[in-house]
Amino acid sequence: MNVRRRLISGAAAAAAAALGLGALSACSTAGAAGGTGKFDVVASFYPMAFLAERIGGSHAHVTTLTQPGQEPHDLDISARQTAQLQDSDAVLYLKGLQPSVDDAVAQSEIGTKIDATSLTTLEEHGTEVGGHAEAHDTHGGEGSGAKDPHVWLDPVRYARIAEGVGSAFEKADPDHAADYRENTAALVKELKALDTRYATGLGNTRTRVFLTTHAAFGYLAERYGLTEEAVSGLDPESEPSAARVKELERMAKADGVTTVFYETLVNDGTARTVARDARLRTDVLDPVEGITGKSRGRDYIQVMDANLQALRKALGAK
Repeated sequence: MNVRRRLISGAAAAAAAALGLGALSACSTAGAAGGTGKFDVVASFYPMAFLAERIGGSHAHVTTLTQPGQEPHDLDISARQTAQLQDSDAVLYLKGLQPSVDDAVAQSEIGTKIDATSLTTLEEHGTEVGGHAEAHDTHGGEGSGAKDPHVWLDPVRYARIAEGVGSAFEKADPDHAADYRENTAALVKELKALDTRYATGLGNTRTRVFLTTHAAFGYLAERYGLTEEAVSGLDPESEPSAARVKELERMAKADGVTTVFYETLVNDGTARTVARDARLRTDVLDPVEGITGKSRGRDYIQVMDANLQALRKALGAK
């Protein structure tokens, strides 16, 4: 199965640049970067914007390239957005998730380029984490050895990235280094507390297997000793084969799976079809790629806590 993500038009991308990221504070927008009198940071999508906003605090002006509610893999940035990079002090992105961003950053002359993937380690994940399924390329093809970019869904890895971002901010804007250090420490403390809640909340469950339409939760599954079974691999909108649906029905029965999880930014049709055929429930497991009115929380921490409660219910936590 050759999986390709859809790309939005340049006009839609330009519209994305004009909209604000409402989930963050007033310092974070999707408007023009540069010339604000603050440390101007361009973030590629929500998880990067969240880090930049929390670590930068009152000293940073954060803009995001991805519109709230837009599936980030779909982003095809405009020439205007590319030009914004040149006027900024730093760009924070996750290489391999958004090819158009990768290309724009590579071609830009921005002084501080922070690639989140360089601050942690990436792994290959397929339709079954910890199993024998072939890995699926994020942007097409099977078994291509592509690395899973969804590192922010593991609070421990995300904290490690936060520390690297904090260090980069200190170096790029030394006048406010002490504040960046303090903000980073506070955020890392929150992420460690989140990790503790997950480890405790998922420590004793009836089953260790959960089913998703989008193979985004491999790092989370590995961190807490779970197995993620994905309907169609890393692409949340690809359609499963009839054979895969039958396989999932057998697995669900054998492993006591009760729920098919879907995400907020993608149509839930596939999840509902699989759930109906396998006589399972559906629920949201949010990959926190963007915050919208449908999100169960106003920021990363709140949405991750909502995900924990959804997992506890589906896995029969005691």
